[in-house]
Amino acid sequence: MTSSGFSNIGDRCTSAAEQRLGGDEEDHCIICMDSFQEKITLKCSHSFCSSCIDSFFKIKPACPVCNSFHGTYEGTQPRDGIMTVRRNRQCLPGYEEGNGHITIDYHFPAGVQGPEHPNPGEKYCSTSRTAFLPACEEGEKVLRLLQTAFHRRLIFTIGTSATTGLNNSITWNDIHHKTNFGGGPQFFGYPDPGYLSRVQEELRLKGVTEES
Repeated sequence: MTSSGFSNIGDRCTSAAEQRLGGDEEDHCIICMDSFQEKITLKCSHSFCSSCIDSFFKIKPACPVCNSFHGTYEGTQPRDGIMTVRRNRQCLPGYEEGNGHITIDYHFPAGVQGPEHPNPGEKYCSTSRTAFLPACEEGEKVLRLLQTAFHRRLIFTIGTSATTGLNNSITWNDIHHKTNFGGGPQFFGYPDPGYLSRVQEELRLKGVTEES
């Protein structure tokens, strides 16, 4: 699946009868702000011009109104990265009653940007990142979601590094990780009681859920 968004038109459209019985009652498309041309109604009941929603789905296969996904969203993370998982008996701060912690290692070799990146043909440097999750039921769930997000090329992207200011760098892509063992939220570490819930919401906004 590519970032164009959906498998086939049947996955995203309701039948003509369903469109008459329900759905969006507005008489214009919110993308072009004009009267509908070849009206399409998604399964979430929001309607758009066929050409407008097709163009929008090339960027992100999600409804512009409610953000429900109608396909699999694939990002621009470099393709040759590696995600590995290790386990340790030491518990994270705030999870002292748990079963230790999970260490996630990401590694990307240096490469050349592709057509989906900001500067195609220019080089980017290698990078390695390490993150931590508690080895509890919710932590294991987040690990599974992160593995799905990595497979869909959603965890990293190429842009300007927030820490070094360098362009053409591999950067985080709005799915926050705990890169320190301790120190609390201000140091990207634990304890942080709300972190596992927040990161699941960030993943949901990119279409990564257990249901998906």
